[in-house]
Amino acid sequence: FSLGDARRPLHETAVLVEDIVHTQLINLLQQAAEVSQMRGARVISAEDLLFLMRKDKKKLQRLLKYMFFRDYKSKIVKGIEEDDLLEDKFNSNNTNKRQKLAQDFLNSIDQTGELLAIFEDCEIDDVKQERMERAERQTRTMDSVQYAEFSESRQLSFSKKASKFRDWLDCSSMEIKPNAVAMEILAYIAYETVAQLVDLALLVKQDMTPKAGDPFTHAISATFIQYHNSTESTSVKTSLDSPENTPPPTPTPPASAGQQHLGKTPSGALGNGGIGQDSTKSKQRKRKKSTAACGMEAQSDAIQPSHIREAIRRYGHKIGPLSPFTSAYRRNGMTFLAC
Repeated sequence: FSLGDARRPLHETAVLVEDIVHTQLINLLQQAAEVSQMRGARVISAEDLLFLMRKDKKKLQRLLKYMFFRDYKSKIVKGIEEDDLLEDKFNSNNTNKRQKLAQDFLNSIDQTGELLAIFEDCEIDDVKQERMERAERQTRTMDSVQYAEFSESRQLSFSKKASKFRDWLDCSSMEIKPNAVAMEILAYIAYETVAQLVDLALLVKQDMTPKAGDPFTHAISATFIQYHNSTESTSVKTSLDSPENTPPPTPTPPASAGQQHLGKTPSGALGNGGIGQDSTKSKQRKRKKSTAACGMEAQSDAIQPSHIREAIRRYGHKIGPLSPFTSAYRRNGMTFLAC
């Protein structure tokens, strides 16, 4: 939601995004472990992840800024005065441990000076700028309650519960485990991967939206049509403009499966024979009305799983409308979003 999706994102889309991010991070951890073994280290550290990200300079620059602000936050917590913070911004003493670690390592592998130039690059990050403008557009029509919810969503991250994040990646089963700084970087990369998936899916969604008088409407990707038909064929084929967009009393298995991700409860599952007390019936009617409205909003505004799949397919191509956003390198033919 905070990155540009609808206020009530589809559960199916969230599950798909989570699966993609998990797969990307597991692969990244395996590659980082190989790099760590090559340099004879006992743990996966920040150097291993920086080495893997060296070819994607935009993402590396974003990561370096993140590491700088992590140092900045640590110094604020320790109670260092503001004048010292501004003074320490341009030197690499022990208080800037993350920044100094990154700078020393990149200096050791930089043959052309391109990596060290990232520290002095003050150009605007177009991707970050677009995300901020999108967030600003989202908040224009919000009331105070909606804005509070949006603000809370923007503060969520993978690093707030480090132990759960480590368990999610199953780090305990690895022979070479990531250290604390590496886990901070992995949490940041996980957030950036979610953000990039939303960025690309919104481009696909915009591209797939039919436009009146568009002569290229017929040129929709066959892969998108395949995914779109496979997901939409399980939904109830009722008009979205109708207020009676509710599941039938005895839904068929495909219809019930298609309605689960919209938060709708089949009436047959509410009790034996569908007969209950008056309070249960009234609650059921209220639930139907609210879920019908949410379903209409979700279907029209929310990112669909088909958008995510089509974005991944396009991202893996060397040519096409998403080629400027394509990964800087591929390994074993795998589309790699993390770096």
